[in-house]
Amino acid sequence: METSDFDKVRASVAQSCGSRVRLQLDRGRNKIDVQEGVIQEAYPSVFTILVDDREERKPAQLLSFSYTDIITKEIRMQLCED
Repeated sequence: METSDFDKVRASVAQSCGSRVRLQLDRGRNKIDVQEGVIQEAYPSVFTILVDDREERKPAQLLSFSYTDIITKEIRMQLCED
């Protein structure tokens, strides 16, 4: 992993603050969670996403991820078209 990759991912996430995204979370052993949320904040090492499960009627959760999670493909994000 190069520093330029890290900086590119961090800049992309920071630019997308406030945008709705679809997350695919790799939970290991072929388990993948798919959730939707809004990117809340981008910090130097991590970023936060407010996930709201509308169908399951669960309360909203604030999740945090590191930029290396994207680089190592632990999570995959895609902008939603609302």
